[in-house]
Amino acid sequence: MFDSTSRYAALAVMQMTLPNGREVSYVTRRILPQSATLTVLSQTKLAAGERLDLFTARTLGDPLTFWRICDANDAMDPDDLITPGAILTVPLPTN
Repeated sequence: MFDSTSRYAALAVMQMTLPNGREVSYVTRRILPQSATLTVLSQTKLAAGERLDLFTARTLGDPLTFWRICDANDAMDPDDLITPGAILTVPLPTN
């Protein structure tokens, strides 16, 4: 259902039947990891005007894994990380 690099790839897919009989698939809730439990690859400065997807492409090689940067920096909203000159924790990918 999800690409192997998706933050949802390891989650169980469940099904439920709505009152009208329609079956709906959904993924179980993702519990955010505690950043302290992640292995740090580097601490890297965000360039002026750099978007998070570009930062992630530069540091992890895949712009779609921006969520790893969010997890490592305790950010639920990616926009919270976009501060020019910020030093962001880049985690070692785990899967």
